[in-house]
Amino acid sequence: MATRTVTIGSSSGLHARPAKLFVEAASEQPVEVRISTAAKAAVPARSLLAVMALGAHQGTEVTLEADDGPEADSALDTLAALLARDLDAEPDNA
Repeated sequence: MATRTVTIGSSSGLHARPAKLFVEAASEQPVEVRISTAAKAAVPARSLLAVMALGAHQGTEVTLEADDGPEADSALDTLAALLARDLDAEPDNA
């Protein structure tokens, strides 16, 4: 299983807008990705409600995981880079 650990960069954490952008990006990936925190078990990264229910705030460390495969590393790298950014500080079309 491929994994990445990343710290949430958005000032509002994985609240509505950043979570929506993350879920949209996860839905575009060719592999299914799960996201978890130290306090909450892994949930599907393509589920907005599940992602928001993690309650991840700015500075929360989250783990992304995907089954091994040729596209898993690329998908996790893309999503980890997205989570590390402050999505609240970026324009809507970023």
